[in-house]
Amino acid sequence: MVIIGICGGTSSGKTTVAAKIKAEIGCSCEIISQDCYYKDQSGKPFKARVRVNYDNPKIFEHKVLLEDVRALMRGESITRKGYDFELHVRADTDEPIAPPDVLIIEGIHALYDKELCALMDIKIFVSVDADTCLMRRIKRDRAERGRHTDDILTQYEKTVKPAFDRFIRNYEAKADISINNNKDYTVAAEMIIAYAEKKAGVLCGK
Repeated sequence: MVIIGICGGTSSGKTTVAAKIKAEIGCSCEIISQDCYYKDQSGKPFKARVRVNYDNPKIFEHKVLLEDVRALMRGESITRKGYDFELHVRADTDEPIAPPDVLIIEGIHALYDKELCALMDIKIFVSVDADTCLMRRIKRDRAERGRHTDDILTQYEKTVKPAFDRFIRNYEAKADISINNNKDYTVAAEMIIAYAEKKAGVLCGK
């Protein structure tokens, strides 16, 4: 199994890049979003859940994600994890994920855990200018997560931008490939797909 890690700031285009690779690759491919591995906050009052820093790497269940990836590598199926961003609670599902030829792991801290990074065949960092990221985040959080613009801006100022400056920007040094999402990244995506297909083919005896 070939494992691709895709990291980058909020709304930088990680999910879009992952979806493009999955849509165009010529072998089985699954995407796991790190967002589905947020720690459950159901034990806290809702007002306290809202105040949690969801941009700090410690808010994720890194060990659970690592265990799921290792299970897939052993040829075992797992169930897809989920998260309710309006209620700030886990929303895991019974949907099975069978071991694919190519596994994509995407998230703001996808390159945080050393053990997970060691399993990755390709590490990608997606960058885009800050203004574009903020505009995309406002549109996404309003449409998909039921949030108000003032709350989005407050969170961006208090936790999102500081987390990018402290942690996320430094992941680029760990990446094998850096994609500038301000520009057309078709060539970069094609290179990644070609590499993954070749390696998956060798591993699968094709």
